[in-house]
Amino acid sequence: MASQQQLAGHDFHEVLKASPFHARVEEQSLVKNWMSWNGYQTARVYDTLASEYFAIRSSCSVMDLTPMEKYRISGPDALTFLNRLVVRDISALKPHRVTYVAWCNDEGKVLDDGTIFHLEPGTYRLCSQHHQLDWLLISSLGMNVLIEEETHEVAALAVQGPTACSVLTAAGFDTLSQLKPFGITHTLLNGFEVMISRTGYTGDLGYELWVAPANALALWDAVFGVKQRGLYDVRCIGLGALEMVRIEAGFIMPGDDFNTAETTVRAGHDRSPFEIGLGWLVDFDKPHFTGKQALLKEHGQPIKRRLLKLAVEGNKAPADSFLYDGKRGRRIGTIKSHTWSPILKATLAMADIEYRNGVVPAQIWAEIYYQKELEWRATWARCTISKAPFWAHPRRSATPPQRC
Repeated sequence: MASQQQLAGHDFHEVLKASPFHARVEEQSLVKNWMSWNGYQTARVYDTLASEYFAIRSSCSVMDLTPMEKYRISGPDALTFLNRLVVRDISALKPHRVTYVAWCNDEGKVLDDGTIFHLEPGTYRLCSQHHQLDWLLISSLGMNVLIEEETHEVAALAVQGPTACSVLTAAGFDTLSQLKPFGITHTLLNGFEVMISRTGYTGDLGYELWVAPANALALWDAVFGVKQRGLYDVRCIGLGALEMVRIEAGFIMPGDDFNTAETTVRAGHDRSPFEIGLGWLVDFDKPHFTGKQALLKEHGQPIKRRLLKLAVEGNKAPADSFLYDGKRGRRIGTIKSHTWSPILKATLAMADIEYRNGVVPAQIWAEIYYQKELEWRATWARCTISKAPFWAHPRRSATPPQRC
């Protein structure tokens, strides 16, 4: 019956779903450069990529996060279920706190990564990049746990950048100065409830605001009202600018930087947490979790490959470039994602690199193909491994945040 009601209320002429913020998003979008994100119509760029990038790094940016997959998990076995699902031990995650997690299949290959919000004792929210309901339901068999998809029932905004705290304070949120990274607070704004988490995907000072869809436009107007009053600059950003800053911050993107286990077709093309730089999440000291035995076996063997952060010489875009252990040497990998960093004046990339006998290649060169006056040309660029994020700022973790 419920399925029939859902079908009856669905507009089959609607190609992409509009988020609760869409009326404002449509107004702000000057170039109408749209794309699909989990079935929602989402802006790739609102105005120019440069202005949106610098909004994140120099002032305050706002992005519609509603399309992110969201699941409410509750019941007596909620903690037991989640701790068996993810590779990280979350038994010490206190209410009103958030943590970053990843989860695998039985072969120890990553299905997705995301965040777990401990909303209140016994109730959690799992946010993921891709649809995970089927896997969650299968994994919960035999447990007393309720799993509810709430992607469409929760609207969300990401407010990120140096002045994010100042903007939100001016908008009426006066409880943020002592909110620590990965903390959660609940507050009222003009009579409706807003949950605020100090989280984000930019590597900068930032917050994510969670609200009922009915109050979405009121929330948007409160934030952008700060700009209308002439207090701070506030700009919308799309997925294009987010891609730039997340690479700078060293954050990975499932489906872009590595194949997820659910979508991989050929054997050997999926990746474990160790292979994508998430080995620090794996906790072998906790009881059984999905993929533990496979990961234990892999952990005892020499490294075969890693997803590495590379700085690439020059300014040629290394899109899908092959990587070699020397000019015209042995092929050792592929560039997965890349960006030009305006703030660092460098080409940055995420790359899948093969190791030999557990050792990273001493040299890494990219063979880059580019067009010049309607002709394809090739050049070589030396690559340097970065163990730390390319870009990080102390304000991201400062409490209270720096005032700008």
